[in-house]
Amino acid sequence: MRYIRYASIAIFAVALILIALANREFVTVKVLPGEIARLAAMTPAYDVPLFVVMFGGVLAGLVLGFIWEWIREAGERAAAARQARELQRLRAELRRLKGEKHEGKDDVLALLDEAS
Repeated sequence: MRYIRYASIAIFAVALILIALANREFVTVKVLPGEIARLAAMTPAYDVPLFVVMFGGVLAGLVLGFIWEWIREAGERAAAARQARELQRLRAELRRLKGEKHEGKDDVLALLDEAS
């Protein structure tokens, strides 16, 4: 299974390298649309290779997707934390009740009963 994972990573890396080599032309990336840039009296524009723009878009999508899922799952994480606290409370109560049950009895029998 490990070899399949390594082979998949290698294929993915080769594909990314081929995409980068095929899209080396420089493109102008403008940060603001022309109308807004004229109003703000600034025209930030950068000449970057096309593959940087493509990979940047994919990376931005991945980051936004991860953030979206993290926010969406916040309720589930909170419910799991509540259940863990409740389970811990119930285990403590069970230990306390078993201790009261075996109070004043033989220690060996208490240990055997607790183990079962």
